[in-house]
Amino acid sequence: MFNRRYFLQSVAGSSLALGASNLLPAWARSASDGNYGVPTNTETQFDLKIGKFPVRIKGRAGQAVGVNGTLPAPLIRFREGEKITLNVTNNLKEDTSIHWHGLLVPFQMDGVPGVAFPGIRPGETFKYQFSVPQSGTYWYHSHSGLQEQLGHYGPIIIDPKDADPVRYDREYVMVLSDWSFENPHRIFAKLKKMSDTYNYNQPTLHEFFADASENSLAAALRERSMWGAMRMSPRDIADVTGATYTYLINGHSTADNWNGVFVPGERIRLRIINASAMTLFNVRIPGLPMTIVAADGLNVQPLEIDEFQMGSAETYDVIIKPTDARAYAFVAEAIDRSGQAVATFGPDAGLRAEAPTMRAAPVLTMKDMGMEDMAGMVETDHSSMDMSAPSEIKRGPGVANVAMMPMSRLDEPGVGLEGVPHRTLRYTQLRSLEPNPDTRSPGREIKLHLTSNMERYMWSFDGVCFADVKQAIQMREGERVRMTLINDTMMPHPIHLHGMFFELENGQGDHLPRKHTVIVKPGEKLSYLVSADHVGDWAFHCHLLFHMHAGMMQVVSVLPRGEMMDMDGIGDMEMDHDHDSMDMGGESE
Repeated sequence: MFNRRYFLQSVAGSSLALGASNLLPAWARSASDGNYGVPTNTETQFDLKIGKFPVRIKGRAGQAVGVNGTLPAPLIRFREGEKITLNVTNNLKEDTSIHWHGLLVPFQMDGVPGVAFPGIRPGETFKYQFSVPQSGTYWYHSHSGLQEQLGHYGPIIIDPKDADPVRYDREYVMVLSDWSFENPHRIFAKLKKMSDTYNYNQPTLHEFFADASENSLAAALRERSMWGAMRMSPRDIADVTGATYTYLINGHSTADNWNGVFVPGERIRLRIINASAMTLFNVRIPGLPMTIVAADGLNVQPLEIDEFQMGSAETYDVIIKPTDARAYAFVAEAIDRSGQAVATFGPDAGLRAEAPTMRAAPVLTMKDMGMEDMAGMVETDHSSMDMSAPSEIKRGPGVANVAMMPMSRLDEPGVGLEGVPHRTLRYTQLRSLEPNPDTRSPGREIKLHLTSNMERYMWSFDGVCFADVKQAIQMREGERVRMTLINDTMMPHPIHLHGMFFELENGQGDHLPRKHTVIVKPGEKLSYLVSADHVGDWAFHCHLLFHMHAGMMQVVSVLPRGEMMDMDGIGDMEMDHDHDSMDMGGESE
C-alpha cells in the first residue's frame, strides 16, 4: 500500500543513496552509478586537499579524514617519465602528509614526517614534484598519526611510456580497506590494555572435547597446556577484526554492492590494492580463474591461480576473462575470517552475486611459532625452556618469543589457505617478466628479527621500538645487500621498504620477483636482495598500521659514495667470509 509514510521513507532512502554515491570519486562508483571502467586520461598536475568530511558506510553516518572529500581518494593517473606536480593543502587542525607508496621518488618527496620532510602544517600547501622511471599500479596514503585508518588513501596508475605488455579490453581499480566507526586512537588504546580485545574467536570447550575425541584426552590436554604455558592463543590471527571493522571495496560494503560490468569474452584487468590499515585479505572470484600479470606494480610472467593472500600495502594486477553471462562474486575475505567484502561483476549494471559462506577460522600450529620440529615434544616443561638459545636475539620486555627453528615458508599460500581445494598463489611461483637488472651477489647480509610482546602490545625490530632506535640501518650507494628477516612472532607481517624495490630470493634465478612489500609468515625466515642505488633516508616498517605505530619501524639510510658508515649503536656484527657479509642484527637492548 502506498502512503505518506512509505513515500517519506523512499525519499529519505534515495537521498542517502545519492549522498553516499556523491561521496565517492567517479572511478570508485558502481556500474549502477555509471562507472563502466577506469578513465584512461592522464594528468601532470593535481590539486589535493586533505580534510574531514562525512561518509556513509553501510547506511551509517561517520566522519572521515581524506582527500578532496571522497573515500577512497581520487585516482591519480600519469605517464611514466613525466614530471608531475601535486599541490597538497592541509585543511586539518593537525599535521598531515602523503606518501607515494612504491614510487621511486627523491627522498625529500617520499612524504614521511621526521624522516623525509617535516610534514604539512595546518593551513599550509606542500608541492610534491617528481618524475618516476616506472609504470604500474600503486597507491598513496597518509604517513601521519593514524589518518590512514580514517580514509586517507587512494590509487595511482602509471601508464608505461611504451607499449603495455599486458593486453586487456577494460580495467577496474579495486581498493580493499577496513573501516571502523571507532576512533583509531581508541582502538590502539584498547589493544595496549588487552591485545585480544577484538578477538571473538578463542578456542572453546566444545573444540577441546572434539580434539580429545579425535586425538585422545591426554594429547588435547598437553596441547592446551603448551599454549597456556606460552601465554598465547592458536587463534591469534588478527589484532583488529570484524568485531569493529566493516570491510570495503572501493568504499562499498558488501551490502552496498559495488558492481562492475563486462561483455562476455572480454579481457578485464583488475588493479587490486590492499589499502587496509590492519587486514590481510584472501582474494578470489569463485568459478573464475585469475591470471596474475603484475605484483607491486611491476610485471611478472602470467600465472593463473584461483586465490591469493594479500598483505596490507601489496598490489596485484590480474586478468579475468568471464565467458558466461552471469554474476560473479569478487571476494576479499579477512585472514581471520571475521568478515569479508563482496563485490559483483556481471553482464549488466546492478546485478548482485551471492556472497559465499564464510569459511572456518584458521588455527595456528607449532610451525607458526617457529617450532614445527618440536610439535611432538608436548611433554616438555616449556616454562623452563631456553627459547633464546638458537638465535642471535634475546628475550626481554619487547621479545616475548624467539622462533627456535625458523624456516622458509615462501612455498606456502599463507595462514588459513593450506589445503584449500583450488590453486593458491605461493611466492615461489612469482617470476619477473624481464630479467633482473642487477644480478650481482650480495656483498654483505643484514639480519633483522621481527619481535613482539603481545601482552603489552609491543612491536619492534630486534626488540627495539622505533622511538628507542639509536642508529639507522646503513647502506653504501651502489652496494648489493641481502636482508634476512626472521619472524619471531606468531602473526604475518607485511614488511615495506620505501625508496627501492628488492628481489625476493624465491629460487627463480635471474627472474626474482621485484617487490616493495613482502608478507613474512609466522616463524618464517626469508631473504631479499637490495641494490642500494637510491641515496637518502627511507622508512622501513611493518605495514600493519598499529604495529608500526607501536614501534615496528626503522630507517634505511643509503649513504653517498665516499661517505663513511657510522658503526656506533648498530649491534654486534659477524663477518661471513663466504659472502663478505655483515650481520647487523645484534642483540636487543
